Amino acid sequence: MSRIPGINYDENNKYHRFARTAVISVISFFIFIFIWWAVSIIVDTPAIPTPLETLDALIYVIKNGDTMTNISLSQYISSSLSTFVKGFILAFAVSVPLGLMLGYSRTLRDFSNPVIEMLRPIAPIAWAPIFMLSLGYKIGPVMVVFVGIFFPLLTNVIFGVKKIDPNWIDASKTLGASQFQVFYKVMLPSAVPYMMNGIKIGLGVGWMCIVAAELYATPLGGIGFFLASQAAVGYWPGAYAALVIIAVLGILTIGVADYTHRYISKKMGMDV
Repeated sequence: MSRIPGINYDENNKYHRFARTAVISVISFFIFIFIWWAVSIIVDTPAIPTPLETLDALIYVIKNGDTMTNISLSQYISSSLSTFVKGFILAFAVSVPLGLMLGYSRTLRDFSNPVIEMLRPIAPIAWAPIFMLSLGYKIGPVMVVFVGIFFPLLTNVIFGVKKIDPNWIDASKTLGASQFQVFYKVMLPSAVPYMMNGIKIGLGVGWMCIVAAELYATPLGGIGFFLASQAAVGYWPGAYAALVIIAVLGILTIGVADYTHRYISKKMGMDV
């Protein structure tokens, strides 16, 4: 089929894909709301409020904050985000260089693999009480988030480095590249798509971890504490409103990661 001059077909396909994704997402959302509403009516228990009751509770907490503790929603969110970002930065700073080294060196990988495989299956939430009691309420939650993000990011970086064509590394060394230049100009760019995939997975796990940590670290506050306090008094619409807030924060952070991935890939000339 011949193409009409002057029409950017790639751009048209881009908008078509975006429109299709948007329509499917909206339909999926309304199906979810309908199922939620139906379940709440059929089960008929206060523990499963309707979407409308949850929306009312969400609007109330946005306007008035938590009237039981006199803490605003922005303070809760700020506390959770602060802990989350610290844990993410620490996990990124440790897992990326370590993943590059383990992916590059088979000896190091074989040496460390038993320890990694022993620790990786342990649910990050299981570390929460240990970190809370041993490191305190400020550092403990950060370490829980760190563990949650560390392993998905580490394993993806290792896998990305292992997928690099060995000829690229040999060619760079032949051209006089130092070990640092091989890491920085060959291995790191090649591992970026896998690293970003690990980040997106880790962010989702990280939000699970921060909520679990805040259930233990009540003096820290945060959305997890708000969720627990609402459930403790049996105000289930408020508890579900907290879940909605957590979901929105998770979507936003993963969206930022996805945008960063696309931006970096575009700058590097890679199609995503």
